[in-house]
Amino acid sequence: MSQQNKAVLQNANAAITVGDIEGFLSFCVDDIIWTTVGGESLHGKEAVRQSMLKEYAEPPKFTVSHLIAEGDHVVALGTIVSRGSDGRLVNNRYSDVWRFRDGRMAELNAFVIESN
Repeated sequence: MSQQNKAVLQNANAAITVGDIEGFLSFCVDDIIWTTVGGESLHGKEAVRQSMLKEYAEPPKFTVSHLIAEGDHVVALGTIVSRGSDGRLVNNRYSDVWRFRDGRMAELNAFVIESN
């Protein structure tokens, strides 16, 4: 199961990097909970869709340095580069802790820190 969950997350992230938000959402349960630790929590696919349309108008670039899976959880560590609302590139380091349910992404706790 852990290896399958890792593959799901890799495919979902690949969809994001080419701007395929609906492709990403196809890997999520309908009642997904997406929490940016220290920030907002989104509940349900529609809330995630609207946030991604705004935040990922230009697809971000991910580099995953570690992908660790155990049971129904997958942790991704890496960097993400995106364009801020002011047009400048923003470099972040992140740790995403995903919980899976029935082979689909059900909950995210994202720890994101801007880096230079």
